[in-house]
Amino acid sequence: MQALAEDFLFSLRHERGQAEHTQRTYKALLDKFVHWAESRGIQSWTHVQLPQLTEFLQHECDRKLADAPKESQAKLSPSSLYLQIAALRAFFRWAETEKHLPANPAENLSLPRRWKRLPKSLAKADVDQILKPLPVSEPADLCDQAILELAYASGLRLAELRNLRLEQLHLEAGFVTIIGKGNKERIVPVGKFAVAALNRYLEVARPKLVSPKSPANVFLTRRGTAFAHVTMWTHIKQRVRRAGVDRHVTPHMLRHSFATHLLEHGADLRVIQELLGHSSISTTEIYTHVAGQRLKDVHAEHHPRAKFPARPAKATANDT
Repeated sequence: MQALAEDFLFSLRHERGQAEHTQRTYKALLDKFVHWAESRGIQSWTHVQLPQLTEFLQHECDRKLADAPKESQAKLSPSSLYLQIAALRAFFRWAETEKHLPANPAENLSLPRRWKRLPKSLAKADVDQILKPLPVSEPADLCDQAILELAYASGLRLAELRNLRLEQLHLEAGFVTIIGKGNKERIVPVGKFAVAALNRYLEVARPKLVSPKSPANVFLTRRGTAFAHVTMWTHIKQRVRRAGVDRHVTPHMLRHSFATHLLEHGADLRVIQELLGHSSISTTEIYTHVAGQRLKDVHAEHHPRAKFPARPAKATANDT
């Protein structure tokens, strides 16, 4: 069972071009199912039918979360259940298409309703405070500054920042080429502050971080290696703390802030979709809930029937 799951994951990454994060997530979810199946004596995917799938999902819904406190009664969230079902459906669809299995027992599994959470963005004042350069800057500090400036200026995902290579920079022209989810390429503008931070890092700091074995990644650690996911996340959190911003800030919040602030200043939603690399406009539309007041103001200012007519003044004794 594990071998076929590995074949699916290989196809997911190298044939379908899915993101590395998606592959890791699906691997963890499929490993969980394989472990459960083997504990019940199921040794082959051909022995898995709809009753076994529903039994496993019920088991997942009923079990106590592994990392929850002893007194906690928390159970699997709808979002986690959604991902588990999505992974099983994707695997069985692939296995049937590739003729590894005669039928798809997961085709009748329905996905639970998943509520969309509004993206959390930063206020402009918080962004300015985070991006304020440090008075004394070591090479690693200049690297962090360039990462933060580019993250906010261009709305890049953490994986896109980590994997960005020198040949993708076109700073004189003011843009970078990004390889996003599904190996899709897009061109993203870079503002003057981010260009300045990147140029300073490339000229002053990066040469001091490079080692003989360093890759062509733009951003390097103190050891001259490419950033791991957790390492870059940690650097950003530490920089936020040093800036004195007293709230939990994630790298994705800079991406959310990029989109929200663009929308608040009148940018077209389709343009924001292109800049973020969303395949569907429905993914981008969630930002309209965050910037709703700005849209109401634009509508009130520009639509000919948006403004309420002035109420007539009340009659007074002098008018009679």
